[in-house]
Amino acid sequence: MWYNKVMDFEFSVGWMMVGIVITIAGGAIVFFYRQIAENLANGVSSYEHVKLFGIITAIVGLLVTANLHIFVLTLFVKLIFRN
Repeated sequence: MWYNKVMDFEFSVGWMMVGIVITIAGGAIVFFYRQIAENLANGVSSYEHVKLFGIITAIVGLLVTANLHIFVLTLFVKLIFRN
């Protein structure tokens, strides 16, 4: 099957630590989205944009923690550039 040849999974403590930091940063963005939007963005009109950015950051952090970001990037590259 094609999905068995995409990537051999390897756990890495370094990537786990980086993923935890990214996840904490995303959680902090979601928690403090009002203050961030008022001070760094355009205020009320960007509350939802800042919250969405925080959620996406937290999801990416979870992928990096599990070392699955390489798998996702490999799938995207193989979809764009066929062999």
